[in-house]
Amino acid sequence: QVQLVESGGGLVQAGGSLRLSCAASGTIYSIGVMGWYRQAPGKQRELVATVTSGGVTNYLDSVEGRFTISRDNAKNTVYLQMNSLKPEDTCVYFCYALAKLYSLGISNDYWGQGTQVTVSS
Repeated sequence: QVQLVESGGGLVQAGGSLRLSCAASGTIYSIGVMGWYRQAPGKQRELVATVTSGGVTNYLDSVEGRFTISRDNAKNTVYLQMNSLKPEDTCVYFCYALAKLYSLGISNDYWGQGTQVTVSS
């Protein structure tokens, strides 16, 4: 299976920055997409940013220009650089990977445990 381990969350003042990291490990043949989702209490989980193995990125409109997603394919690691943070960015952030365990297998969704990001006003 695939394990996703996140790091880098914490408490920051509005306008500050944080960098999230997520490393995938386990029996991995390939990872097509890696990314970050977030969820606030009582709300649905929403996509923040994704990046394909080829480097194509996609962002939530409200974070475009403030957040940057990047990926190290050799290390199966994805990063999220978050700048100009706002109180409304306060959420639990979840790492995501669409991974294949075998060359002839199908791709499945994998999730990290989540890391709390809190932005104070």
